[in-house]
Amino acid sequence: MLLPELKEREYRFKLALRMGLPIFALILALISHTLITTYQSLDIAFYVESVLLLLFSIYFLFYLIYKGFNVKITDSVSKTFSREYLYEYLKKEIQKEKKYTLVLISIDNLSDINERYGIKNGDKVIYETAQWIAEFFTTKNITNFPIGHMRSANFIIGLPDAKTKYTAILELLCLKASELKLNDIEIKLSTSMTDTGFSSELDHLIEKLFELQNIKRTTKRTLTDESELNPSELEFLVTKAVNEQNILFMMQDIYEEGKPVAKECFVKLKTADDKIIHQKNYMKILNKLGLMLHFDLMILEKLTSEYMPLDNVTYALSISPTSIRNRAFQTKLKEMMLHHSYLKERLILLLSESEYYAYIDKYKETLNSIRQSGVYIAIDRLGSLHASYLYLRDLEVDFVRYDSLYTKEIKKRKFKTIIEGFNLIVHNNTIKSWIKMIEDEESYNLAKEMQIDYMQGKYLASLETYEPKD
Repeated sequence: MLLPELKEREYRFKLALRMGLPIFALILALISHTLITTYQSLDIAFYVESVLLLLFSIYFLFYLIYKGFNVKITDSVSKTFSREYLYEYLKKEIQKEKKYTLVLISIDNLSDINERYGIKNGDKVIYETAQWIAEFFTTKNITNFPIGHMRSANFIIGLPDAKTKYTAILELLCLKASELKLNDIEIKLSTSMTDTGFSSELDHLIEKLFELQNIKRTTKRTLTDESELNPSELEFLVTKAVNEQNILFMMQDIYEEGKPVAKECFVKLKTADDKIIHQKNYMKILNKLGLMLHFDLMILEKLTSEYMPLDNVTYALSISPTSIRNRAFQTKLKEMMLHHSYLKERLILLLSESEYYAYIDKYKETLNSIRQSGVYIAIDRLGSLHASYLYLRDLEVDFVRYDSLYTKEIKKRKFKTIIEGFNLIVHNNTIKSWIKMIEDEESYNLAKEMQIDYMQGKYLASLETYEPKD
């Protein structure tokens, strides 16, 4: 039996015991009063006390029943801890233990199982996977450990001690799970692990688990100990850098027909001691703290006011689509374009997002309005993000940049054919094609042969650092 089920039984037993206490107290009071009076007739005080105690007992019983319904220890599908109870339990464990490890185990193909076999079978898979996980850890003499169900197909497990103690066990679990079938349904599991050496804050640990898991899914590299800052400290440094506008621009030339025609801007944050915070580390913090709009407006204003007046170069800048769709951003951008004529047709906004925006007509209208003001729009990472295909179909844009995966594999016939297909679609819609990360002469010549319009990479130009202007 899983620890959550034991805890649920324990809680229900204690609740039932507490419910019986008032009745027991009332009986005890009646007997005691009768003995004290030694068979004499009962006076009015006894009846008053009895009625008051009875009313209090009834109220107490209803109160406990009400509280019992509010407290949910186990999840109804998996029979593991509910998310709320798991958080409470793990916070206590983390405070109690010097070192504590969290493990994330996810059913990656649950959505496919629900579609193919039905939601009821999907629920059975969730329950049986939890049982399988418990049985596996039991064979390793790990019992009575907290396991909770969250976010549809994910299980969080808490284990005392540092994560190094469980590395080999988790690797063996992954090996056994590679051929896992439950009721003839194939199960695909993925895992990640971290411990309190990274952070003592539960929210940060769980965020890190999902981040590590996503990296493992999308890359082939092995994850080792993270050399990153403590999340709380990183949040402080990012917020401070943004508020103080302590940013660093790095730029790379973009070529068309062998000549530089534009520059892409890469933005990094700087700490007070001149350490660099890279985009992959600060982006999720900006989103989490609601600072993305402020950040996008800040770098746009800095670029257009401090760099663009000094030359006649076109600049490409990645902007969050959520900022683009924000009315405040649109208003500020149009004001800039209206009051600074040198900006017209010299600014490319690069957009990429993994989820397709549902209100596409409104989005299309917004982008068309921005384009009419003299700003170019580019779809980034075509071929990697599903939304990029749909946006190419539904939006009117000026450029499309292919995902760097295709550049890395451009020498392979299969990828070369895919790029040629992209090019055909893009050019037939009077959109310019764009590829990045050209690292050698062969890749450059292949891109030229395929008639890709814009090219960039270390082979053509290295990154240049531009210090902020005073």
